[in-house]
Amino acid sequence: MSKKIAIVVNSAWGAYNFRLNLARGLRDSNYQVYFIVPHEAKYCELLRREFEVYAIYIDANAINPIKDLRTIFELYLIYGKIKPDIVLNFTIKPNIYSSIVSGILGIKSISNITGLGTIFIKESFVTKIAKIMYKKALEYNSVVFFQNSDDRKLFVDGGLVDVSKTRLLAGSGVDLIKFLPKEKSTKRDLFVFLMIARLLKDKGIFELIEAAKILKTKQKNIEICLLGEVDIKNSSAIKKDELDAWVRDGLVKYLGVSDSVFEIIADADCVVLPSYREGTPRSLLEACAMKRPIITTNAVGCKEVIDDGINGYLCEVRSGADLAAKMQMMINLTEEQRAIMGEAGREKMIREFDEGVVIENYLTNIREICGE
Repeated sequence: MSKKIAIVVNSAWGAYNFRLNLARGLRDSNYQVYFIVPHEAKYCELLRREFEVYAIYIDANAINPIKDLRTIFELYLIYGKIKPDIVLNFTIKPNIYSSIVSGILGIKSISNITGLGTIFIKESFVTKIAKIMYKKALEYNSVVFFQNSDDRKLFVDGGLVDVSKTRLLAGSGVDLIKFLPKEKSTKRDLFVFLMIARLLKDKGIFELIEAAKILKTKQKNIEICLLGEVDIKNSSAIKKDELDAWVRDGLVKYLGVSDSVFEIIADADCVVLPSYREGTPRSLLEACAMKRPIITTNAVGCKEVIDDGINGYLCEVRSGADLAAKMQMMINLTEEQRAIMGEAGREKMIREFDEGVVIENYLTNIREICGE
């Protein structure tokens, strides 16, 4: 009889966009796979075309003990019903609450520290609470995946996890077949920079705006595009009226959100992410896979994706001026020089970030944990 695997994510959108190929790989290896995600009609329906889906309440961006108890109770009921052999957790609240519930029920689990988020960028009382909860939760995990060595060191040195449980993964990997190189569909006389991220302060959005102000005084043929959610529930979120003002002033073009990221990257000349800290940023992996040069910060999670001067440029964290300087350097390159950077990026993805390697890593650890 096939072993059962539950995949728990804090958004159905994230499950569909980032975990679907993992689920397919597990299914193709004869596992019965379930998704446990918050209800989002469109993405739950897309997931249900291939897998059984259980809706759960998770407030990903708030700390409310009463609401979090509801999450714990619902996980308890779902696990009691489907009786998974192993649970795979992604994002903070599933990593904590699902690990604890799994441990109480004697179910094996794996957590993936996909990034440490706003609460770990600036130390606070909430950070201390999160560390206490992580320490308790990770005791129940058989394996804990980290997406970069800095995050792993932080957890190990802080006594939050036993080093013997930890493994390093190349982020979520990148689908090298889906994200194939593609020519720009338009031949406009514009150099297009693209940032793909939730519009949060911690993603470096204010630094990008500062850079835009510097560049727009001397460059008339550039366009700086933003793709991602705005005005979300997060202490670091950009407000819609702030974004509207930037658009009105001609600093950026807002593209909204999209399930066709591939097409949008194809129309960009360079992808930018001036983030303060990441796990491993998927947008940069996808850009490199499509042979687009990148600019990102010398920050945890970002620096691993780039070889400075080879597949793009590193800039200083929290420096709009340095970001502008690196964007100007990118503009000044010839098309041939940027094409060489793009080739180097694709080669790096094949060598270090192939999604197939990530899936195989999961399979190896699952088989070991399940005694197969």
